[in-house]
Amino acid sequence: MAAPLRVLACGDVEGRLETIFGRVRAIQAKSGRFDMLLCVGNFFGSSSEAEWAEYRTGAKKAPIPTYVLGANNQDTLSYFPDISGCELAENITYLGRRGVFSSCSGLHIAYLSGTEAQEQPAPAHSFSAKDVAELKTSLLSTPNFRGVDILLTSPWPRDVGTFANSAGEIDTKTCGSKLVSDLAASVKPRYHFAALEKAYYERLPYRNHTVLQETPQHVTRFIALADVGNTSKKKYLYAFSIVPMSSMDPAELVKQPQDVTENPYRKLRKEAAKARAEEEPARQFFFDLNKHQGKKRPSDGKQGGDSQSKQAKKPPQPTGPCWFCLASPEVEKHLVVSIGTHCYLALAKGGLSPDHVLILPIGHYQSVVDLSSEVLEEVTKYKAALKEFFRSKGKRYVLFERNYRSQHLQLQVIPVPLDLCTSEDIKESFITQAQEQQIELLEIPEHSDISQVAQPGMPYFYVELDTGEKLFHRIRGRFPLQFGRAVLASAAVLALPERADWRQCAAPRPEEEGQARAFRRDFQPFDFSLRD
Repeated sequence: MAAPLRVLACGDVEGRLETIFGRVRAIQAKSGRFDMLLCVGNFFGSSSEAEWAEYRTGAKKAPIPTYVLGANNQDTLSYFPDISGCELAENITYLGRRGVFSSCSGLHIAYLSGTEAQEQPAPAHSFSAKDVAELKTSLLSTPNFRGVDILLTSPWPRDVGTFANSAGEIDTKTCGSKLVSDLAASVKPRYHFAALEKAYYERLPYRNHTVLQETPQHVTRFIALADVGNTSKKKYLYAFSIVPMSSMDPAELVKQPQDVTENPYRKLRKEAAKARAEEEPARQFFFDLNKHQGKKRPSDGKQGGDSQSKQAKKPPQPTGPCWFCLASPEVEKHLVVSIGTHCYLALAKGGLSPDHVLILPIGHYQSVVDLSSEVLEEVTKYKAALKEFFRSKGKRYVLFERNYRSQHLQLQVIPVPLDLCTSEDIKESFITQAQEQQIELLEIPEHSDISQVAQPGMPYFYVELDTGEKLFHRIRGRFPLQFGRAVLASAAVLALPERADWRQCAAPRPEEEGQARAFRRDFQPFDFSLRD
């Protein structure tokens, strides 16, 4: 493990530079050198100019690398000449409006300057919902993002005192910013510092996961600091040691202290989880709805029998619009290549190759685990037909399912030329890339049923080779949506890295129609639905 960094954090300096830097010198003389000082709240005050001039001109120098947030009011805007961040004086750096500062030791510090805007457009000393959204996006899009080491904001997060020890005279239900709460809930800092309320409050650490439902994660410690040199002797300077998350043993990182509490932003987290559960932008695949041999097939596959019996056997209905149900009114028919009794095939929009195909149930089922026996039987028949078809063309197939952030089962079937790589190469590529992303991908027995390892409603990722070999990962937290496709697009398999994201690969409609016609023609001798 890397050596810990020694860090100081302080509240509103308000121009009292001699007070804060004198205190830092005294601490370092007694306890040894610290690596940095992080300042939240108002660094400058209305009467800062005289003291500041000595540091700005170089007559005096900060005793430690000092990082500050920007203005919280109109009066001090002039002290920050570059909104994107800059060196204000030797050893004193303005971080910028928003962003992430990464030290050479690997410490990641997210920061947001200003107070929450109460009007639009936001004043120069305020942040808006857009600022917070862009900062969240920049962090959450990072591969394997687990959180940041430190978050710096000037305002407190709203509701931070929920489930926790008292914040004294500060009412955390009315104090602070909801946008800061949203940011903290999303970026999961190990330490979060704030100021502006002229109060010291060290909250009990809180969880960043739901017990028994999510993989354990590190805790967050929120610490609000008082103003520098306050006459009430409230704590304004906080010293701590920290090993960067990137250098820590994962088991050590997620240890839970005895006094840990529930997440104060649980409501926000539930709302975010609900949003994540909604299907990703889904105009990826489009299917024929309206005709198959002149009539619509019943979803239970039976032409007779009483209506009550058929009603009982229908799959569950989607809770909202579903792009993949064959009964959806939003479909296009040009990509459908085969329709059976319970399932159908369609080419993928933006496929890895022109013969990248999907097996989908006609009715609404979320995953293979949810399928009725007759639907599962037809899925098996389509897999066998595709195996024979692709082998006739000198290819093997790889099938995967991602039961996460999707509401309708999609079995993606991607052919790989036999002379390009072996099935063992493909399996090794999945396992290697999973390990690199800390995804536990387990091999399960070839003749096992996936329902033996996954229960209905459980998120999972599943790979099957046409040799019968199977890999399985139970999703407990976040999961990269394009993982299966990215592995197959990598240099170790298809060597098509530019096609890792389907959204960059969509072809014009005439080209799609041509690919579908060619697939239907070639697949016809193997298509059991035409013989049944």
